[in-house]
Formats: sequence, C-alpha cells, structure tokens
Amino acid sequence: MTATIVGGGLAGCEAAWALAERGVPVTLFEMRPVVRTPAHQTDRLAELVCSNTFKSTEVRNAHGLLKAELRLLGSLLLPCADEARVPGGSALAVDRALFAQAVDGRITAHPLITVVREEIRSLPSPGVVATGPLTSPALADVIAETLGETSLAFFDAIAPIVANESLDHDALYAMSRYGKGDGDDYLNAPMSASEYRAFIDALVAADQHEGHDFDQVAYFEGCLPIEETARRGPETLRFGPMKPVGLPDPRSGREPHAVVQFRREDRLGNMWNLVGFQTRLRIPEQKKVFGMIPGMAGAEYLRYGSLHRNSYLKTPAVLSPALTAPGDDLLFFAGQLTGVEGYTESLATGLLAGINLARRLGGRDAVLPPPTTMLGALYRYLREADPRHFQPMNANFGLVDPLPGKVKKKEKKDLMAERALVDMERWVAEL
Repeated sequence: MTATIVGGGLAGCEAAWALAERGVPVTLFEMRPVVRTPAHQTDRLAELVCSNTFKSTEVRNAHGLLKAELRLLGSLLLPCADEARVPGGSALAVDRALFAQAVDGRITAHPLITVVREEIRSLPSPGVVATGPLTSPALADVIAETLGETSLAFFDAIAPIVANESLDHDALYAMSRYGKGDGDDYLNAPMSASEYRAFIDALVAADQHEGHDFDQVAYFEGCLPIEETARRGPETLRFGPMKPVGLPDPRSGREPHAVVQFRREDRLGNMWNLVGFQTRLRIPEQKKVFGMIPGMAGAEYLRYGSLHRNSYLKTPAVLSPALTAPGDDLLFFAGQLTGVEGYTESLATGLLAGINLARRLGGRDAVLPPPTTMLGALYRYLREADPRHFQPMNANFGLVDPLPGKVKKKEKKDLMAERALVDMERWVAEL
C-alpha cells in the first residue's frame, strides 16, 4: 500500500524517508512551484524560509538533546545539515541552498519515493499531512471541516539578510559568544549606551506594516518581531538578541553596552543574517533604523525582514496522542501545523509520524518515546496542554520529567540529557 505525504518541507521529507526506509512506497506531494507561498523563494524540498540555524548541538541544550535523539531514530535531515554546515559556534547553522539541495537529491533519488508537484485539496489515508504554517487556504478549509475545529493563526516574522561586501568590517569584530565553535563564527556590531538608546528610540517609533488582522494576532513568544520586544522596555533587547555578555570587543578588551550579531548564511560568508532581528517594519524603515547599527550604513539587503501568516491546529483538542485524526488512525499530522515551533521540532514530528504510519500499515500500534526524552516530552505537551490557551512550543527542559531527588542546578541539564539518551536508546532498540 502506498502512503501519501502532503508537504515537502522538513516534516514531510522526514516522514517520506522514514516510510520508504521501512519498505513503504511513498508519493510526496509538494504544491510549489504550481502554487507559491508568501515566504518560499524556490521549489526545492526542505527549503528553510526563516532562520538558517537548527540551533544548538550541545546535548545539555534542549535543541541539542533533541537532535541527538533524532540521530538515534535515523533522521535524514540532520546528516544533510551536517553536510551543509557553516560556522555558527555551537549552533548547527547551514548554507540553506546546499541544505535544500542535499535533501531534495536524496528524496528524489530514493526508489520508493515519487515526488508530485501538485496542490492537494483532500486529506490522504494512509498518509501524513505536513503542510506547515503556510498550508494552502483550500486544504486548510478541508482540515478545519474534517477536524471540526478552525486553525489558530499568528504572524511570524523573519530577519533581514545582508551582503558581506556591503558591511563596514572596520566597525565590526569577529567572535563567538564565550569563544564557542571556531571562536570567530559571528560578526559583532558593538554599541555604546548612547548609540543603543538612539537605536531603541528609532526602532519603537518606526513605521510598520499594519492591518486589521494584526490587531487580533498573538505572536509566538519565541519569535517576536524585534520592535515588539523593544516596546516591552528599553533594556529588553540588551537581555535578548543584543546581549553583550561573552562578547568583549578585542579593540578595547571590554564588553560593549549592547551588540548586534550577524550569523553566516552561506558557506562562503557572502551573506549574513541579523540574529534575532525578525521584523514587520516597512522596507524604508528597515534601511533607516537598521542603518544605525555600526557597519550597516551602506548595507545591501539580500532579503528584507517580513511577515507571513502561520497556522496551527488546536492539537490537544483535535488530534490523538500520536497526532492522528479522530476516527482515522492512518491519517497523521506533523510539523508546525501541529503546534511545535522550530526546525528540529518540526522534522522530529515528521520522523515519528513516518515511523508510526509504517507500524500501523504493518499491523502494529503507534508508539511514543517516554517523557524522560525531549521528543517524548514534546509529544506529551501536544497531548496534555490546555486547548483554550494552546500556543506553539519549542523543545525545552521544562517539558521533561524531573529528576528524582535533589540535584545541583549546574548538573541538572547534563543529568537529564544523559538519562534521556539512555532511555531513547532503549526505546529505539524496542522498536
């Protein structure tokens, strides 16, 4: 029996690969380029439309631990990310073009996977719906009708990308926070107290995209537009994306008042992303306000910051613990549509959806990792969160079962990660 995957993003590609590697023929439907989205720029599978980083690789970090668990489960995308990796300290940052090329090549070359470029307007069974936050309106209507629940919506912002040769490198210095990675993976723009105050004043006063829908929107707290963060107080950004801690300016030997970091977008370092500077400012305002950042006065923007609509389901109210539709245990949902937030979290649900659909087609039950693991804890959140206040969730240690007894704070995450990997190895062996 052939399984159908709807959506060629991170979750859809992981689901397709997991099924095909277990001997299940797969038809993967991706609507691009027949139907375009507001955020994608190519028709390649697994194109990254927001940041170019999968976040930390350190297992004592929640995202690093989740990656380690997914490698035990046989992830396709993480090895592709390794191949496309660019300097980013302890973060798994990638050249997004090379990454999409690697994933696209593997998927299309698999003998059991057929890729079809077509918009799907019905729900497949057996299959996985992994259409992401930019689900087409036609399919979104079908999903809402089938599940008896409308999707929640929020607006997600993406950060600008600028050309390396257009930056004034004399005003910048290369350094990773606390010397992680190669020690100089990021470019840093230091600000004095007066420069910072002037920047915040201009940012808060700048003109931004408005509309009646924005009055009702609830931003995801992990991806606030930078101007929204600035409105929460003049010092907020200094404790967030403009934090100077661990980044002393080698020219003075002191930490500046605030720092704007640039993360490499491609392997050659021709493109740089303004870290944490997702925005809804209008383009002229981006040029004016961000031009106040040291080194940015003559910056050439390769991509301006922008907004796009994100949709997600009220998962605890409408899906099973394994993220299947009510009354159809062969119809799985995966990716950001389910209410997980982040690249690694999205591909994680796709991988597990593929594994569980293969099990169901083989006459076995769907299974979930224990909540002592990051993946199992994330699924528990999707199952047990209050539907009335449900919002997208990143991986974090607050989701995981606490350790028994008293543990020193500085040892807590290391011990939780050690336990999670032991439990995941045991669970994978039992699969």
